[in-house]
Amino acid sequence: MSMWMRPGNYNHEYYHKHSKYVVKDYSSSEVVQDDYQHKAVVRIQGVVRKKMVEKYVREESMIRGPKFLVRLRSHTVFENTPIKIFCTVEGFPMPVVKWYKDGVILDISSGKYLVEDCAGIHSLEIPRCSTDDTAQYTAVAGNIHGQASTQASIIVKRFKQEEESCVYAWLPYTTAMLPKIHYTKINITFLEKFGPVFATEGESASLTATMTLNPNLANLQPEAQWYRDDTRLSDSKWVKIDTGRGVTTLTLPHLYKDDEGLYTLRMVTKGGTAEHSAFISVADGPPPVPGAPGAPMDIKIHDANRDYVIVSWKPPNTTTEGPILGYFVDKCEVGTENWTQCNDHPIKICKYPVSGLFEGHSFYFRVRAVNARGISKPSRMSDPIAALDPTEFERLHAMKLGGKLDVVSYHDDLEAEGKPPGAPSGMYASETDRTYVVLSWKAPAYSSKAPMWYYIEKCIADSGAWQRVNTQVPVRSPRYAVFDLAEGKLYQFRVLSANMYGTSEPSEPTGPIQTQELKGVPSAPGQVIATRETDTSVLIQWAPPKEPNNLIGYYIDQCVKGSKDWDSANHKPHKSTKFVVSGLTTGETYVFRVQAINELGLSDESQESSPLSVKAALTAPSAPYDIALLNCDGHSMVLNWKKPLHSGGAKIKEYYVDKRRTGTTVWREVHIPPVTERLYKVEGLTEGAVYQFQVYAATLAGLGTASKHSADLTCEAWTMPEPGPAYDLRFCEVRDDSLVVEWEKPVYAGSGPITGYHVEYAKTGTSDWTTANEKAVCHHFLKVTGLEVSTSYVFRVRAVNGSGVGMASLASDSVVAKALPGSQEVSCVVDEKSGDIVFSFESCQMNEESHFVWKKNYKEITDFSKGVVIKTEGSQSKLIFKNADKEDFGTFSVAVTKTDGVSGSHSISAEELEKMLALSYDIRHPIIPLKSELAYKILERGRMRFWLQAEEISTNVTYKFFANNKELSGADPNKMGHDVSTGVIEFIMDHFTEENEGTFTCQITDGGGKGQSSLVLIGAAFKAALAEAEYQRREYIRVKEGPHFSEFLSLQVGDDCSVTLVCKVANLKKESQFHWYKEDTEIIPDVKPDLGSGVCKLPIKLFSIKTAGIYKATISDDRGKDMSQIDISGKVFDDAINKINHLAGASAAELVINCTATGIQMQCHMKYYTSEMNVTWLHSESKLSHSEKIVIGGTAAMATMEVIEPLERDKGMYSIVITDPENTHKRTLDLSGDVYEKAFAEFQKLKAEAYAEKNRGKVVGGLPDVVTIMEKKTLSLTCTVCGDPKPQVSWLKNGADVEPDDQYVVSLDQGKFASLTIKGVSMDDSGRYTMIVQNKFGGESVDIVVSVYRHGEKIPEAKPTLTPKTIIPPKLPIEIPQPKTAAPSPAPSSPSPAPPKAAGGRGMKSPTPTRRK
Repeated sequence: MSMWMRPGNYNHEYYHKHSKYVVKDYSSSEVVQDDYQHKAVVRIQGVVRKKMVEKYVREESMIRGPKFLVRLRSHTVFENTPIKIFCTVEGFPMPVVKWYKDGVILDISSGKYLVEDCAGIHSLEIPRCSTDDTAQYTAVAGNIHGQASTQASIIVKRFKQEEESCVYAWLPYTTAMLPKIHYTKINITFLEKFGPVFATEGESASLTATMTLNPNLANLQPEAQWYRDDTRLSDSKWVKIDTGRGVTTLTLPHLYKDDEGLYTLRMVTKGGTAEHSAFISVADGPPPVPGAPGAPMDIKIHDANRDYVIVSWKPPNTTTEGPILGYFVDKCEVGTENWTQCNDHPIKICKYPVSGLFEGHSFYFRVRAVNARGISKPSRMSDPIAALDPTEFERLHAMKLGGKLDVVSYHDDLEAEGKPPGAPSGMYASETDRTYVVLSWKAPAYSSKAPMWYYIEKCIADSGAWQRVNTQVPVRSPRYAVFDLAEGKLYQFRVLSANMYGTSEPSEPTGPIQTQELKGVPSAPGQVIATRETDTSVLIQWAPPKEPNNLIGYYIDQCVKGSKDWDSANHKPHKSTKFVVSGLTTGETYVFRVQAINELGLSDESQESSPLSVKAALTAPSAPYDIALLNCDGHSMVLNWKKPLHSGGAKIKEYYVDKRRTGTTVWREVHIPPVTERLYKVEGLTEGAVYQFQVYAATLAGLGTASKHSADLTCEAWTMPEPGPAYDLRFCEVRDDSLVVEWEKPVYAGSGPITGYHVEYAKTGTSDWTTANEKAVCHHFLKVTGLEVSTSYVFRVRAVNGSGVGMASLASDSVVAKALPGSQEVSCVVDEKSGDIVFSFESCQMNEESHFVWKKNYKEITDFSKGVVIKTEGSQSKLIFKNADKEDFGTFSVAVTKTDGVSGSHSISAEELEKMLALSYDIRHPIIPLKSELAYKILERGRMRFWLQAEEISTNVTYKFFANNKELSGADPNKMGHDVSTGVIEFIMDHFTEENEGTFTCQITDGGGKGQSSLVLIGAAFKAALAEAEYQRREYIRVKEGPHFSEFLSLQVGDDCSVTLVCKVANLKKESQFHWYKEDTEIIPDVKPDLGSGVCKLPIKLFSIKTAGIYKATISDDRGKDMSQIDISGKVFDDAINKINHLAGASAAELVINCTATGIQMQCHMKYYTSEMNVTWLHSESKLSHSEKIVIGGTAAMATMEVIEPLERDKGMYSIVITDPENTHKRTLDLSGDVYEKAFAEFQKLKAEAYAEKNRGKVVGGLPDVVTIMEKKTLSLTCTVCGDPKPQVSWLKNGADVEPDDQYVVSLDQGKFASLTIKGVSMDDSGRYTMIVQNKFGGESVDIVVSVYRHGEKIPEAKPTLTPKTIIPPKLPIEIPQPKTAAPSPAPSSPSPAPPKAAGGRGMKSPTPTRRK
């Protein structure tokens, strides 16, 4: 049938393979009217199966949460036409609606989309549709109580003008109907291939391949198909594929372990496919908690229904982590980011039924693993799944609406109401597990708009006790999962249907259904066999477990032989019993093990495989080539050929040669057994016959392919006088402009001996040969220079004899004049230690099968009888001449096998060799150099160590020590030794005495080297050494044998400025005694020393220069005595004062004023003060010094400065500065203004009081307090008085004046001798007598108690008065006589009264005497 369509770009197959959208209306025509109904039904059923999310039925109420009353509906429109979709949502508070296009939030600000919201009715309008608007649109409503979503598809089709009779008119795009193309075969060659990738979760990975097409036809481009473990991949969130212009790239933007696997690229053409594969390994990313397991993977959703789904996954590998305790399953509604945990407690199997879903909503799921250390990262989330009735499409039917459109509706939208449903039928268990069963049944015929639901009942098998299962939630679809069943029990089930009009009869019960019993994890896999594959990978095979128990797959672990550090070779379960472990280290030896897994976890590990070294597997060698004829005598031919380019990983052991006559087809082997060399004489040939030959190479891996047969070779004897061809050309030391050619001499020499060789070369592909050496060389090698860098050349060699130049050899293989990266030359040095001549070479390429071949003049060195040694370590090899002679000059070269031609050489002339031999002799017969000459050190116990240090010594070193030319013995108690690593040689003399004065010498012999060093110990140097040795001997005895000081005396200053002597003693016993001394005078401290703790302290009170001196401490018992001494003077004293300066200065208070009778005094209180402190007083920045005018002093608690008889000029700013080595502390007082006036007034007052006190009337002495006298005796009370002016004296008796008379006589002689005489005392004269002495400055009164007794009576005991003397104050105001001159009065001769003593502070000492005179 011929058909045409307007040209377009629609691909019929591709669209229907990848379409995501639903087409709701279809075009129709007269031509297809008869089968329209059938096609419409088929299409509707297929569409509904793919897009269940379009139908939303929800009976449950969401309290206050969002609820869509009217959901979005899908539409199909033409290009450039408008479309508007609606939905209605309710909830409180009113939900906010967001719009999404294919999962991406819509950009409303672009103006392309119009959004409206009116009282819960939301709409999205596209005013002018384009094909880019074809998408799935989602409205997500949310408030504080939750979220809800609804989706719809919009299909935008291009406008069609073709006839409706076209059978393709229902397609959404038009396409051109091209004639059938006859495809030709396209050859695809990969230029660059991708290799294995080893990555970690969260990273990205890309696989890229480039290729060429032949022929490259624009309309016949191959299709790039990417597969992961044979699963076809397509563009998605997790996979991006880009193909074009001979390049295809697969990108995995965010790796999960789900992405691990074997990735295969298949380039598909009509003529076949070209493919390439590589493995991507995805290791676990860093866990959230150290030691937490890896994330689960491969999340699958099963049995999706209206309100539940079953989630399954695969467990992670736990090679280095603890065992899995369980899993948490999380869910998240599509369009939100709110993940919620589905199970409260970890579940131990890898399957979990999630119930409580909202019908019509789509969800994502993910899983987290738990072990004893923590919770893993979440797995990759699942694909979205909708909670829908899977049988809902059975209720749909299509109804045609005149011409172009049809409507899809439910049967119950058209049927009558009011009938109860019929009974369901065909109930069976579609899935069973340990604790749940999934039931399915056939719904009854139903034709009512009233909703229908089901009740499920269960009972123990054959018990008849039916129990309803779903009492809370009505079941609306004919599938239901019954949970919480007992493991291993038999159950029966039946179902009833119901609607608002009644309930049906129950269905027929199922047969007994048994829940599965938990079988446990699989048994361990069987024997593990490792075989080589490539130089970085190994093929692992193993036997499956005998008890698979629902096997999921396998984990493979690898470990370097000898270690216990197991690593995971795969991070996603592998299903097959074969696995290629990639990314191994070439040459390393590994062992492998396997674990099986099921939904319950991992099995025990299998037994470890046999150790296997990683290297490429052996293969048969390639074919030899370039068969050459080297000689012919008419009956035999000598053949040579080149070895295969590829040996297949094994050494070529033998060759097989076949022959045939030219023109025949049968090959015959010419030798048994096979030959081992590439030079073979074929005998028994027919003269004049023409032959062809072919060669096979054989290794352990087998026989390789045959070489290309040789050219036709005629068996005719060679008689030419010139030599035959050289053979076996090879190259070494290839550099950018030079190389070395080697060859073997011709088998046929001609008429005379060969005298030399010419080497010719030409650029590859040309025949322009150039002779490298005009003069023939006699040896079998030549260094060709002057080559062009990176240019390819071929070479050949001609031999020369007396008859001329002979035949050219076969042209060599092509060689490029290009040095290998990192190439080095051979170096030649004389070893500084041994004197050996050493050739060294460092290879830039190595593998485990490589070895170094050393040659002299390009002939391998095989004679090692003259002390020639080859040492190889890693990539470095050395050729060592231990006994070189004058004949060992020439070219020394080395080649490294199994590399890309790594080689090097070094030429040494006879002159150079002679110089090196001389240097070798000097090294082998050296004077041993010394780092340090002979010296001494005094050790513990007074032992003397004599030592020196050589630059280097060997283990064979010998040495002797001498004292005054007499050899010292190293026998006990002396010691003698050396250290090869440091070069130190020492002799330890146990007892150093006066007899050892003199010269000490050490003589050293090491190999051929000698050395000597001497030390002179005489005079003062010897005496100092001897004194130190004796001291150390005494110290040893002191410390080891008796009580001693473990810490000697030290002076400590406390934070309170207290000064203490401290020491520690050790090795005490109960009888040990401790004593303190100063200047050999014992000090008895207030607190006895604490010998229990070993710490002894002596506080030094009022620390000053007076307390300085030599302090000693002794500790003694019957074992001995030890002493410690400290001289507190000089630096020790200064350091203590500096510390006190620092502490006291920091504690200094502000200056205060204290007036005295002599002047105004300023005080600074601090923790401690002594005159030795660095204290300076300033007046207006001028330093004050102690004088008659300025008196500087202080007490233990303060520093003072007094201005004597202050005047106006003494006003101003006064400061005290306390200085320590680190800081300066300054305190200031302004003595002026009111401060000065008040202070001066106080001073004047105190001064007057002091003057009055000095000059008032006083009783100097002579009067008793109590007088006892017998009656009729005479009593005389006499005393001395003083005062200025002279005082007046009066007497009182019992408070009354004594009137002088004959009995009472009062006298005052010379104004200072006062007396009261009572003549003939009587009993009446007893009483209290008072003498008053007074002048204008005051005075005092003195009481005397007189007691008179009669003769013969007992003398009475009289008691004095409580206050025998009373001070009489002066008359105010006190007038002080002024001096006759204007000069200030001198300071009073008697000292002023001392100021009040400050209150004692912490650690306060008694006052330091002032300097005031």
